[in-house]
Formats: sequence, C-alpha cells, structure tokens
Amino acid sequence: MSDQPIVEVRDLRKTFSVKHAGGVSTLHALSGVNFEIMRGETLGLVGESGSGKTTAGRILVGLVPAGSGSVRLFGHDITGADGKVQLAKVRTRLQFVFQDPYASLNPRMRIGSAIAEPLDIAGGLSRKDRNDRVAELLDLVGLPKTSIDRYPHEFSGGQRQRIVIARALALNPEFVVCDEPVSALDVSMQAQIVNLLLDLQDRLGLSYLFIAHDLAVVRAVSTRVAVMYAGSIVETAPKSQIYSDPQHPYSRALLDAVPRADPDYVRHPVVSGEVPSLLDPPPGCSFHPRCPFAFERCRVEVPILKESGPDRRVACHLFA
Repeated sequence: MSDQPIVEVRDLRKTFSVKHAGGVSTLHALSGVNFEIMRGETLGLVGESGSGKTTAGRILVGLVPAGSGSVRLFGHDITGADGKVQLAKVRTRLQFVFQDPYASLNPRMRIGSAIAEPLDIAGGLSRKDRNDRVAELLDLVGLPKTSIDRYPHEFSGGQRQRIVIARALALNPEFVVCDEPVSALDVSMQAQIVNLLLDLQDRLGLSYLFIAHDLAVVRAVSTRVAVMYAGSIVETAPKSQIYSDPQHPYSRALLDAVPRADPDYVRHPVVSGEVPSLLDPPPGCSFHPRCPFAFERCRVEVPILKESGPDRRVACHLFA
C-alpha cells in the first residue's frame, strides 16, 4: 500500500432541509466526519441505519454535494470552489456499487448494454473492442458470455450483483464505494460476493469504502474499520484491534449485539434506548443518552476524534 491516502475526508458536514406540517427543519446527516483511505486497502464503515454512512459514500463519488469540510480524491479537492472541475478529472477513477441489485439495473436493458453503458459514455472504443471488453468483464465476475443478450429478471440476486460489479469495473476504476453490497442477498450469496470483491481487489489493486451494518461481513473484507454514530465517526482502528479491543462504548455495544456461541463470553453493560433524531441531536456527545459510562462532561461537550494508540482514534471523554 502507498503511504499517501487516495481519499482524505476532513470535517465533512452535510445537512438536509426536511419539510413537515410545522414548517422546515434541518437534519444533521454528517457532523464533522474525518477519515482517510490508503491505496489498496478497504475501510469498513459500520453503524446503525441512519448514522450517515451512505451519505458519506455518496458525497465521495459526487452523487450528493458536501455541505462543508473537504474531500480530496487522488489529491484533488472536490469540495472547493472548482469542485466540479476537480471531480471531472477523477470521475473515471471511482465508482459506486449500490445496495439493491434489483433496482440498479434497467429491466428493459439487456445485460450487455447495461455493462457497456459506461464505455459508450466515455467513448473511444470500436464496436468490437466494446463487445470484447463486456465479455472480459463478465468473465472477470464469473458469469458466462451468453449473459450478454439476457435481461436482469433472468438472473438471481447474486448474479445481478455480479453484473452491477462488472459495470462498475468497466472503466478500470481505482476506488470503489460499496454501499451494503451484500445486505439484500442470502448468506451463501453474501459469501460469494465478498470473496469476489476480495479477489478483484488482489487482481486489480482496488481500494474500497465498504459500508455495512453486518460486523461479520466487515470483518471478512476490511483492513481498517470506522464506526459511525449519529453522523459522526466515534472510533477508527485496524480491524484486529476493533474486534479484539473496542474502545468506544458504542463500538463495544455493536460487537456485543452479535450472537455468540460462547457461553463464557462476558458482555459489557447493556446499551438501551434509540438512536437520537438527527433533526434534534442531543448536546455534548451524541451517544451520552444511551451510554452506561456517561458523566457530566459527556452531556455538554462534544468529544473530538483523537489518537488513543498506534493507528487508532476514538472520540470519547473516557480517553481524554
């Protein structure tokens, strides 16, 4: 892996206006997110639904504009005054794999045309080279060349996700955002798609942002893990450290929620309550209403993501 990150996110913030019967409220989707991704690694981004994981991923590929902060991709700041110009320079070097393969493909478009669509938009290929590239991509993801003339409804969920991955690889990207790419599949298909992503990473030198809520899947895929809660990252660490020694109380709660067959496993104090509304986030640490270790400082002061050991950071006043 290179010593220079290909993705640098600093103090990323994003809000949305939400209309309701009483008027308009502000939803704080991201509140000062910081992380980086090195070349050739996978950063697993985990957290409960509504924590802001998908919003962060969509901002990285330009599907959603950033509110404030900075996002640098391959050294280009895509959030500055000329952000669109800078994003255009790296557009073909990044791609997005959506959660639902059923909704990711046009049901009226043959698979060959769907995979070739990025090639057609980019241009520069003869019809023969285009068709050869589509056949190569199908082989790369483990599908027969005869799939070219078939429609999406003729494939299983796992096969459709392979097709979506093939389309994402059409322009030889270096960085891919995978937004819960296996959550819509059954367990056996999940394992196959995870193994495919790992194989493609080794063969093509890809870097991933892997968004998920399934900690078992994240453990199989990731190099490092970032834990998100209510729009903020509360802990980042190498995979082995997160799973063996989580520091933030929320990280511990996530791991304790995983079913275990070990009767001697000692769980931490139970976390109760619900994720706070991002329309009205609590003051101080957003986790303090549910944290069994919260004290007065947690209720009034927002913790900053700070180093708590080699290559790991935690946003918690317990580690001040």
